[in-house]
Amino acid sequence: MRRVFTALAALSIAASVLPVAAEAQTSQRQRERSGQQQQASGEDAAPSRAPRIAPLRRRANAGPCPYVKILYDAARYIELEGGRAAVANVGYTGEIEGISSDCEYREADPIRVDMDVLFNLGRGPQAAGEQRTYRYWIAVTERNNAILSKEYFDLPVNFEGQRTASVTEKRTIVIPRAGIETSGSNFEILVGFDVTPEMAEFNRSGSRFRVNAGTTPAAPAPASAPSQ
Repeated sequence: MRRVFTALAALSIAASVLPVAAEAQTSQRQRERSGQQQQASGEDAAPSRAPRIAPLRRRANAGPCPYVKILYDAARYIELEGGRAAVANVGYTGEIEGISSDCEYREADPIRVDMDVLFNLGRGPQAAGEQRTYRYWIAVTERNNAILSKEYFDLPVNFEGQRTASVTEKRTIVIPRAGIETSGSNFEILVGFDVTPEMAEFNRSGSRFRVNAGTTPAAPAPASAPSQ
């Protein structure tokens, strides 16, 4: 009899628990279905949401950049005392070592050319002091044609007790354009020192001194004693 009452009690408890479990399972399925619907809705809406930061886009120039060159005749600056080509007669020297450049223009805008010009400079035995102001120019030409503009610049240098110095000059050149069809390849930019005719001829001849000309030469090695 006690077993019968125990079985009936178990059935009663199970009957009271099953509806609750079924209701919990139903609620769980509803929550999962609702979450899936919300996730799908979010995925559908995601493409229409604008990004917080739009990626930058760089537009290309309207055409190629102008040619930038160092004029050979004016690429070096050599002071020679008395005009005689000898190391002992060298005063101040200079050489345009290289140029890096970039340009920008679009539509009918003028051409903007940014340049870094590297100068290597020196002072020889005839240099009067540690400070010297060099002078150089930048010219804009029609390619293989007439000069359109030419501007001069001063380059003050303090050697600070050294025989050589390196200086980088940053310059920006703006070239007007006749029309939107005028590209940078129609122009040339030339750079050179402000040299005398004698200096230009010296450069044309191919003769040159290094920018550290005039430094004290190394002492010759002592002669070895004759063998006995």
